[in-house]
Amino acid sequence: MNMRKLGTTDIDVTSICLGTMTWGQQNTEAEAHEQLSYAIDERGINFIDAAEMYPVPGKRETQGRTESYIGSWLKARGKRDDVILATKVVGRSAMVWTRNDEVEQTRHTRAQIDMAVENSLRRLQTDYIDLYQLHWPDRGLPAFGMHDYRDYDASDMEPLLDILQTLQRHVDAGRIRHIGLSNESAWGMMKFAALADAHGLPRVQSNQCVYSLIARRFDYDRAEIALREKIGLLAYSPLAMGVLTGKYDEGVAPEGSRGALFDGFMENYKKSSDSWLDANKTARDLGLTPVQFALKFVETREFLTANIIGATTLEQLRENINAHAIDWTDDMEREANRLHKTYRCPLGR
Repeated sequence: MNMRKLGTTDIDVTSICLGTMTWGQQNTEAEAHEQLSYAIDERGINFIDAAEMYPVPGKRETQGRTESYIGSWLKARGKRDDVILATKVVGRSAMVWTRNDEVEQTRHTRAQIDMAVENSLRRLQTDYIDLYQLHWPDRGLPAFGMHDYRDYDASDMEPLLDILQTLQRHVDAGRIRHIGLSNESAWGMMKFAALADAHGLPRVQSNQCVYSLIARRFDYDRAEIALREKIGLLAYSPLAMGVLTGKYDEGVAPEGSRGALFDGFMENYKKSSDSWLDANKTARDLGLTPVQFALKFVETREFLTANIIGATTLEQLRENINAHAIDWTDDMEREANRLHKTYRCPLGR
């Protein structure tokens, strides 16, 4: 298994990270445990990513189940220290049920982060979290699906310095080992890094963002920061919500898929079908499966720390892990770049 450093830390993580956002909605607790045991104990993956709002789509009835499933597995298995466990705190949102309906809006205030950390530790049944990430910004930045920039009221945001100081308290107490970002902009990455250096506060070690053959906006500005500042990419949705597997190529959502289960969930992908149909055909022309082409492309980016893969079946998980075993060639690189130049991030991420 390919190992990479997590930012500036002494932690080595596998370049494949096990994603968990379907556990508690599309997957049962037993299925979650089966995936964990297979990925960690049989295949050597040591990195797990979760979030307090999971499973997806986030809703009151299921919130927290994913962390609880991981927690019950950790308790039964033991050997906590050989697993690198990451989770996330929600940003500005209306998901007030994550705060027991005690707030009007979720924010990265000291009180809300304190509550979120304690709740995640309880559900995960652990004394510490290896990587604690800000799931999306506290400020009014359109972090998802943005095609063009519209400024926000900068006075209506939790100061980044205050957020770092709050997280430092948890690092000092041993509840968190390291911190990271998610869906963060280039400005946010640099600002957090500068404030940490100037005030002796914990440094952000990663930025978890969408990244795939058809969503490469990370290349435009954040990739250089990832390399120079050692704030590596944790790539989520490397299969573009499943469209880069080939299973949607016929225009019908397979039974049990997110496209079939959740109304409107795949609308952006349906509008950009030219891009992923081309990507899947290109994979086959190269003698690859669509999954191999998509996942190996992401793993070969020099600014990547880990590729977050998720699955609803053990068969899918096995295929996703195996996809990384192929050799990346110049022909594959040329075709990946052709796709990017032709479609230019149609998903707007």
